[in-house]
Order: sequence, then structure tokens, then C-alpha cells
Amino acid sequence: MRLSFTLCTLITLFAATLGLTACGDKPLPERLQRMVASGKPAFQNTDVTGIDYAKDFALTDHHGKARTLADFKGKAVVMFFGYTQCPDVCPTTMAEMASVMQELGPLSDRVQVLFVTIDPERDTQALLSQYVPAFDPRFLGLVGDRAATEKVAREFRIFYQKVPGKEPGSYTMDHTAGSYVFDPQGRIRLFIRHGQGAAPIASDLKLLLK
Repeated sequence: MRLSFTLCTLITLFAATLGLTACGDKPLPERLQRMVASGKPAFQNTDVTGIDYAKDFALTDHHGKARTLADFKGKAVVMFFGYTQCPDVCPTTMAEMASVMQELGPLSDRVQVLFVTIDPERDTQALLSQYVPAFDPRFLGLVGDRAATEKVAREFRIFYQKVPGKEPGSYTMDHTAGSYVFDPQGRIRLFIRHGQGAAPIASDLKLLLK
């Protein structure tokens, strides 16, 4: 769910919590009234709370350790699917998440970013161990064999497809560009769109970490 607030709306929302009115005494929109009444967070990314997929994974991190979602309980988890030889979406997403971590300050220690490769043919643990931490030492790369990669992609409804290049090993990968976010209790909560900048993501993570 994405809410685009104007300054006027923000003032109105704040005033409404105090029983006041603002910006020409216009009442809050019904949608915002319900949100305030329910205490539901005003996420800027897509709220996917309660979906019946994207529940877990079983992969190996770039240190060689078997990982599942339970390993990161107590942290907000951002999970992105990509590959190391990606020319655009993957490095910009990882750089964006590095900026998010900087913006979060001390709260960043309660966030885990996971880079799941959809190209296990080329993305070895050794390669992931060089690529992923280059953006932030706390980021983890995850890899599985072909069957495990297909399984996690189905579970998270991630599209990926090999696009042949001029040489056998020079292929690229078309793939879903967004990221999933779990809250510290391990519940799926958000889908983050690619290329929106660090501020909206940091804002949503702060809400999840409250």
C-alpha cells in the first residue's frame, strides 16, 4: 500500500490525533481515518501482510552456512533476487540498500539484507562473498543448487529467465526487480519497488522496527 502525503495532509493527520483541524478545516479522507483508528502503519511501499506465499527459504550463505528465515528472527529482513553479473538493476538495488542502512543509523543493526542469486551456475559462494559485502559488510549472499533456486523462486513468485548472449557463458538474466521485507517476527509485510530511492524504504523499515 502506498500513501502519497502532501504537507497539508501530514499537518491534518497530526492535528486529528489532537482533536484539532487544519488546512481549511477539511476532514481526513475516510481511508486515513480508518488507518488512524486501526493503528495500521502508513507504509510507502506495497503492504503484502497476510499473503499465503513467500513464507520461508532454505539456502546457503556466502560463508557456507545453511540459512532459513528463522536465523534472522528479531531483525527486519530485506530479500532481493538477482545475480552478480547483472549490469543495472542488481547493483543499483544493492547500492540503494546500502544507502538505506546509512540512513537508518543505529537501527541498521536490526536489519538484514539478503541477496539471493538466481544464477547459481556462475554465482559461487566465493564470488558472492566478494560481491555482496562490497555494498555493506553486513549483507549476505544466498545460493542454492538449480533445484533449490527454482523452489525458492516459486515460493516467492519470482520470475527469472536466461537470455542467451553471443558466447555460452555471456548470458544475462531477466528477473523480478523488487524486494520482499519481513518484520522482526518473521512475517512477510512489504514488497519494495525498484528504483525509488532510500528514503521511502528507510521510512517503512523504521515503522516495522518500532
